[in-house]
Amino acid sequence: MGSTISEKILAKHSSQEQVEAGDVVVCSVDYAMMTDTRSVNAIQMIGKLGSKNLSFAGQTAMVMDHYSPPPNEEAAQIHTTMRAFAKETGTKLYDIGEGICHQVLPEGGHLTCGDLTVGTDTHSVTYGAFNAFGTGIEGTDVSAVMASGKIWLRVPETIRVELKGPLQAGVWAKDLTLFMLGKFGAEGLNYKAIEYVGSGVAAMDIDDRMTLCNHAAELGAKAAILEADEKTLQWLQAHGAKPPQPVKADQDAVYAQSIVVDTAQLAPQVARKHQVDDIVSAHEVTHQKIQFALIGTCTNGRLDDIRQAAAILQGRQLAPGVRMIVTPASRKIYLDALREGLIEILTMAGASFEAAGCGTCVGITNHLVPGNGDTVISTANRNFKGRLTNDRAEIWLGSAATVAASALTGYITDPRTVTGGEWRSIK
Repeated sequence: MGSTISEKILAKHSSQEQVEAGDVVVCSVDYAMMTDTRSVNAIQMIGKLGSKNLSFAGQTAMVMDHYSPPPNEEAAQIHTTMRAFAKETGTKLYDIGEGICHQVLPEGGHLTCGDLTVGTDTHSVTYGAFNAFGTGIEGTDVSAVMASGKIWLRVPETIRVELKGPLQAGVWAKDLTLFMLGKFGAEGLNYKAIEYVGSGVAAMDIDDRMTLCNHAAELGAKAAILEADEKTLQWLQAHGAKPPQPVKADQDAVYAQSIVVDTAQLAPQVARKHQVDDIVSAHEVTHQKIQFALIGTCTNGRLDDIRQAAAILQGRQLAPGVRMIVTPASRKIYLDALREGLIEILTMAGASFEAAGCGTCVGITNHLVPGNGDTVISTANRNFKGRLTNDRAEIWLGSAATVAASALTGYITDPRTVTGGEWRSIK
């Protein structure tokens, strides 16, 4: 009997020839990460454990991304504690404005094909875009990893999803992830691993692949993994990753379910207010007026997302009464966008830029607070009621292209209906 990608990675990291779904294994970790929101728990637990020798500290990163910049004294003190801890233990530190954890880890060359990477955020599944097993854990779990380099996991069942055909111009991985949420429902694939395969994946660039894996968190997935190809290997080499060890599923691997999605026929999708799995095509809700637009977050704050928006808004202005905020996923992405002239295009159109981080997405920094009755169209991963601090506002989700097109017209808009909305990445 063959093995899936997840089973192969977990078997290797638990020093076993083969594991099966349902097995509980103790695995060696390749890299670990904690965000500022979970660092206090981790540091306190390390103190309780009396851990003197944190043998895995050098393979652990601390990322200041949620309280970036810190909105209050308590958050600032958390950062002070993190800086001192990193200096004392040799933990890698990403300070304010350097970027979101799920962007800076691969950008920093901290993971590669075949790795097991864990982090204190559910969207650690993003690392599957690089043929790695990435998954979210708690801060107290990271403390154990830092002391031992190991973690226990239950081997997940795997869902195989074949994507047939490249996405249409103007349709992006975000639309596919929303389609998946509409099909399976929020938490509908709880503790499952997803293997995305097929020509639809092969046609995607790395930015879109990261979105595809990232949004699996809303499905409840334990991991979302792609096979490695030449695009993967070139990207990893360009970012200084260690030599890759690509992993492929066996032809006779056992899957809990296999489905085929005709991605070539997919239209732009949106999630309606308060529910990530209430999905409709964008053209069905063009009557919905919007007042705020957000492009960014760990799901869609990458360079191609900013390019999508710039292609639509170049030489134009936001609709009267619409505000737009853009938060790049990392400082590097901001600088790349600056060099390409994208920052100027969007600023001239009326958008404002935030420092790279998660604060705007989760409402921690209070830099995007909608008014009562306002509707926000966002590229974020979640649209729960009150997510942006005001429970009397609505949040809808869509791709960067859909968000930009909606900001241009003042209503939720299928990006393919406006000039520039059918832009396609050609890298």
